[in-house]
Amino acid sequence: MLKKILIAGIAVSLLVGVLVFVKLGQFAAMGDAASKMTFPPETVTSFSASEQYWEQFIPATASVSAVHGVLVSAEAAGRVTKISFDSDDTVKEGQVLVLLDSSSENAQLASNTASAAQARADLKRVRSLIARNLVSEDAVDRATTHVKETEAQVEVIKASLDKKTIRAPFAGRLGIRQVNQGQILSIGDPIAALQMLNRVYVDFSVPQQKMLQIKRNMKVRVKSDSTPDDIFNGVITAVNLEVDPLTRNVKVRSVVENPDEKLRTGMFVNVELILPETKKVLPIPATSVLYAPFGNSVFVIDEKKDEESGETQKVLRQQFVILGQKRGDYVDVTDGLKNGETVVTSGVFKLRSGSSVVIDNKLAPEASLEPNPKDS
Repeated sequence: MLKKILIAGIAVSLLVGVLVFVKLGQFAAMGDAASKMTFPPETVTSFSASEQYWEQFIPATASVSAVHGVLVSAEAAGRVTKISFDSDDTVKEGQVLVLLDSSSENAQLASNTASAAQARADLKRVRSLIARNLVSEDAVDRATTHVKETEAQVEVIKASLDKKTIRAPFAGRLGIRQVNQGQILSIGDPIAALQMLNRVYVDFSVPQQKMLQIKRNMKVRVKSDSTPDDIFNGVITAVNLEVDPLTRNVKVRSVVENPDEKLRTGMFVNVELILPETKKVLPIPATSVLYAPFGNSVFVIDEKKDEESGETQKVLRQQFVILGQKRGDYVDVTDGLKNGETVVTSGVFKLRSGSSVVIDNKLAPEASLEPNPKDS
């Protein structure tokens, strides 16, 4: 019995040994094949870095207000008898907008005009009598005073009548009409907003650290999301003397040309305050950068000669870089990259240093300093 068990154990050991030998041979063959295997080159898009000069500006968000703007309102109480405008009309300076009922004032004017005429006639008679020594100088003084009083009453009524006619204080564009025919208005009731929009104020704030860089007559560039293809130009007209104690920002006012009236009061816009100096940069597309907690890097494409075939290949080299300011789809490389070096612009997350590549820029992503996606 023991002999049979011993023979069975030896047989099992021999079988296991044969299997281990065969597997070790297979593993060795696989390792040898893996060492001789070469990966096909990766197809990439590329960009050749070249030095440029970037215009320097201070970006900010701003709001628009009218250079000339007022809410036209009633100066006197009364009933609306005529409306001579409609919403969104363009009016001239002095143009009549609304007439209020003036029947009472007209009657008073007629009465006071007659009284003034009678007072002047009385003064004329008194002066003729004093020439014949029939009245005293005191009678002349009283008659003169009465003429002045009646004439002043006439002027008061005329001023009241003038207030019954509401006119445009300056040329501009009217907003929505806020009165109706027959409506009773009180003093101060709104008629319509009137604004002159060919030039507008664009107000924004900048940090106090940049306050000393801002001077009057510096140029500004304004963009609005309502008209993304338009650029509005203007100049700085005023810098506030006080810094906001809560935000530590200083308010800046600029006047911007708005010939087509595309900028409206209250709009939110983006402003670029143009600085006088430019900066030398080495920009590359932002898609070229492999961002990582331990450092940002790019893949530089170098040309290397294959010792076996003698052919020149394009090989990747991972290069750590220091980034500067961003602008549009580009980012400035301040250190780690040389002028004229070529970098990979897409799919950098799947690449590794030392691998060979083939450049095909047919499907290269388009980069722009001022991107404006069509489907945004």
